[in-house]
Amino acid sequence: MLLRRRGRPLCYRTARLHLRRELDWTGVFVINRLKAKFTAGPLARNEESVALVTGASGFIGGAVARALRDAGFTVRAFVRSTSPRANLREDYQVAIGDVNDRDSLRRAMCGVRYVFHVAADYRLWTPDPAKLLRTNVEGTRLVMEEALRAGVERVIHTSSVATLAPDRAGLCDETRRMACDSRLGVYKRSKILAEKLVEEMICRDRLPAVIVNPTAPLGPGDLRPTPTGRIIVESLRGAMPAFVDTGLDLVHVDDVARGHLLALQKGSVGERYILGGDNVDLASILREIARLTGGRPPRVKLPRAPLVPVAFMNEFLARITGKEPFLNREGLRLAATPMFFDDAKARRELGYESRPHSETLADAIAWFRSLEEGRRTPRSEGDGRFSMCGREAAGEESGGR
Repeated sequence: MLLRRRGRPLCYRTARLHLRRELDWTGVFVINRLKAKFTAGPLARNEESVALVTGASGFIGGAVARALRDAGFTVRAFVRSTSPRANLREDYQVAIGDVNDRDSLRRAMCGVRYVFHVAADYRLWTPDPAKLLRTNVEGTRLVMEEALRAGVERVIHTSSVATLAPDRAGLCDETRRMACDSRLGVYKRSKILAEKLVEEMICRDRLPAVIVNPTAPLGPGDLRPTPTGRIIVESLRGAMPAFVDTGLDLVHVDDVARGHLLALQKGSVGERYILGGDNVDLASILREIARLTGGRPPRVKLPRAPLVPVAFMNEFLARITGKEPFLNREGLRLAATPMFFDDAKARRELGYESRPHSETLADAIAWFRSLEEGRRTPRSEGDGRFSMCGREAAGEESGGR
């Protein structure tokens, strides 16, 4: 709707000034919607529309960068000097820095129109919790502050369903918030604190941010791999004789990436959107993997309680060896409740869609097989070598929670 004064249309700046005099902090939503109308808006898709993607060398960040470039945006990939380059394309601008380094963020945001903050240290266990908190919380604060300083038009913050509280009663949606409790694992606490920080800046500082909460993504580009990707890897190696049953919301990483673009296009400032796929129990996932690979699914279902001391010992050994444990206490806690989510809001408001989990699993299996064989698939372009471990990717990853 075009605002008018004495029969003449108001320009965007004048309209914003009038609105600021009359609205309290909740007016940020109206103001940013007006901004989308009176400027070229978040749909401008040309070479002059620069989108900065933090964590572009990681799993979700790499997929978001590819989707943006395919849609006609100029992509500026914000990565560390030590980050693997396999997920980066030759037609990206590359900005070297760190989310904990304000100066590098400031340089990277020069001339940027949109910011996708995807970078996160995604580990259920770490020998240095303070470092993970610093990356995921303090790093997020610096990104948002520099986005405000640069005057970007829209920020898409990649949060996590770790900030939500599923239970056995049904599907969990955006209204079910997880309280930040010291008993939670450090990763969950970091994502809750980071999301709260972004929401506070939306209200207090008029940060034009939209929040997305991906579920458990799979697909091309999972170099590290993520905990969800490790299920595929261990199954392919025949290294999963038994399992602890739980439930996951499996989603293709390319669908998550498209969800980010839809959040830019149609998302409302201050809102959160779950980007999910199919809710499937782990036993069914393992059977589907076996069907697709011609293998046999594990048949032994282990109870959680006896595994707690095993997980504790794994973590103790991990502190000595420096290798991330396959079994940890936080993973067992998460397995206690099926991680099933309702993405109806994103489908309704954004037009979000996702493919069947069988297709997602097939793509992930094909990609991990090519990774094992040392080949590069057409869907993962770049100039670097693949690495199954890629510990240096910590801080550049953001995946399923």
